[in-house]
Amino acid sequence: MPSEKVLEAKKAQVAEVIEVLKGAQTGVLVDYRGLSVEEDTALRTKLREANVKYFVMKNTLLLRAAKEIGLEALEEALHGPTAIAVSSEDAVAPAKVLSDFAKENEKLEIKSGFMDGAVMSLDEIKTLASTPNLETLIAKMMGSLNSSVSALARTLAAIADGGVEIADLIAKKQGEEAPAEEAKAEEAAPAAEETQAEAPVEEAPAEEEKSEEAPAEASDDAE
Repeated sequence: MPSEKVLEAKKAQVAEVIEVLKGAQTGVLVDYRGLSVEEDTALRTKLREANVKYFVMKNTLLLRAAKEIGLEALEEALHGPTAIAVSSEDAVAPAKVLSDFAKENEKLEIKSGFMDGAVMSLDEIKTLASTPNLETLIAKMMGSLNSSVSALARTLAAIADGGVEIADLIAKKQGEEAPAEEAKAEEAAPAAEETQAEAPVEEAPAEEEKSEEAPAEASDDAE
């Protein structure tokens, strides 16, 4: 029978794992049997670079911790050696790193996983692994923003460089319009003068007729 000291150590270990699982966005369980020391070291390095916590734990203790947070369904996967990778920062990282590593190392077997308190199937883990991780999404977003900013900067630079040319074009356009307006004014002036000159010409014969009639009346009086 385990000593009290051993039991207390196991309880502390389970309590620690419970806190890790509670704080994890996702977790993936794997069977690491068959991996060489070099392969296991390479895997741990990749997980550490992705800020993924990775550890090996006895199935019985892991099951106790899982039951405490409602992940009893993980029991089906808890057979044989089990290692678990969890992340509290990037929901995609554990599945992505392990899936990519398993493609090159068939000895690594993905057994199960969970996300936001729910157990995932193997198909769901594969789908999650194919999703761009947080770092990639941020890089894409920054690339889009940089592209938009660059386009705006080029537009502003073009306007600044072409400002003098635009001003010259405006001045030239105004210069071309001014003579045209003066020419129109000059054409309109003679037309107005001709209109004013025509009015007396039409009245002149009427005055002459009156002057011719006046002597005729005077000669009748003389008779």
